[in-house]
Amino acid sequence: MSAVRPLTRGLHLLGPRSLSQTTSAVANGSSLLPRQLASPRALRSPLAARPSPRVSSVASTGGLRYASSGSSGPVKKTQLYDLHAARGAKMVPFAGYSMPLQYSDLSHVESHKWTRAKASLFDVSHMVQHQLSGPGAQELLMKVTPSSLDKLKDNQSTLSCLLEEATGGIIDDLIITRRSADTFYFVTNAGRRDEDLAFLEAEIDGYRKIHGPDSLKWEILSDRALVALQGPLAAQALQSHIHGDGPETDLSTLYFGNCRVLHLTLPNGSPTAHPLLISRTGYTGEDGFEISIPFTGHPELPAQVTELLLSNPEQVRLAGLAARDSLRLEAGMCLYGNDISTAQTPPAASLGWVVGKDRRDPTSPLSNFNGSSAILPQIASPSKTLSQRRVGFTVEKGSPAREGAIIVDINDESRTQIGVVTSGLPSPSLDGTNIAMGYIKQGMHKKGTEVGILVRNKLRKASVVGMPWIKSKLYHGT
Repeated sequence: MSAVRPLTRGLHLLGPRSLSQTTSAVANGSSLLPRQLASPRALRSPLAARPSPRVSSVASTGGLRYASSGSSGPVKKTQLYDLHAARGAKMVPFAGYSMPLQYSDLSHVESHKWTRAKASLFDVSHMVQHQLSGPGAQELLMKVTPSSLDKLKDNQSTLSCLLEEATGGIIDDLIITRRSADTFYFVTNAGRRDEDLAFLEAEIDGYRKIHGPDSLKWEILSDRALVALQGPLAAQALQSHIHGDGPETDLSTLYFGNCRVLHLTLPNGSPTAHPLLISRTGYTGEDGFEISIPFTGHPELPAQVTELLLSNPEQVRLAGLAARDSLRLEAGMCLYGNDISTAQTPPAASLGWVVGKDRRDPTSPLSNFNGSSAILPQIASPSKTLSQRRVGFTVEKGSPAREGAIIVDINDESRTQIGVVTSGLPSPSLDGTNIAMGYIKQGMHKKGTEVGILVRNKLRKASVVGMPWIKSKLYHGT
């Protein structure tokens, strides 16, 4: 979905551990959360009233586990399900949908490396696409997020977070695109669908009660598929299929964080039945695009577009959730439910940059967004208000540090806990070097700090490092 998407965006690698501590979860980052952070269910939400995710596992995925959302009912299928099955996909339940984990032509590691070297196509149709329009659209979105959406130009996007009103805790991360003066398109995580829709409905209803029923029009774009084309050959592959020859068809002038509405040319020479919303963004650290495909009246269109993009197998291959997760971790991008949750505010999750610079003055009317009373002091004085920081780690050779692994002070013989790993795996791009992301005690977060991580009850040496682990290749022009 995005540069830091969730994600939804990826796998939920479960490695639950429990500790004897009973510290209460809070969303302001004012205390290290040993029990909650060690538990993926608590990471999903610190509030007891919220449902825990249902968890499934696959024996042949090398220890990878994945979680669906808390939604009840049968597992749904995307518009591309039959295509996945025909191409040898290993399907798994994820966020209420049957989704491809990987394909028969490439292993997880091979698919990961293919994306870094060429281009891969991901089905992300399970994610929730929205459109909010009306005279109150900008005002409502600037209340529920901390971003300076008033600064966005038409067809320009930004990463942001939906925030709890009282605490500033992250309900979800999302990409928001201004389509016109009073119309916004945004994409939220599939695994947070129920929570997001309930939150947005309450906020929108509250706004309409004050400003009238015509102040906002909210649509769930359920008649659209969504695919992500990612990798250094993504632009070349997509450009060859763009229909027409006007200046708007030149993808070299479409920069990261921007979008256009374009047609593709089908094999018979005709344009696609509907125009496609093509956004230059992604969740891998590579150049790439997310393509929203309307299919009203033309249910075959998502498969047509996908087959078109796969027509040159030397350039583009399909990839699944397994590669998506390792790619996003190497790029230092968060996965909701692992690395961020309602237990963290943006500053506590090292995402303070999503808070617009012109929204940080408590005396300004622009600072009136959900959770600002908790968030603004954290931005102004993080060393005094935050007890933990989200950082990266490299871990010595051996078994990788997975989600839930406890971080300890390596100089303390009693192995006092100072943090917890939220995501971790051997990096395919770094020849299997063990990398991890997690939260660590304030003061221990500086680069080069040596710590210990308990992996299968064995102490492993690790160092705090900067993220990402791979160079970002987001396209900003030549």
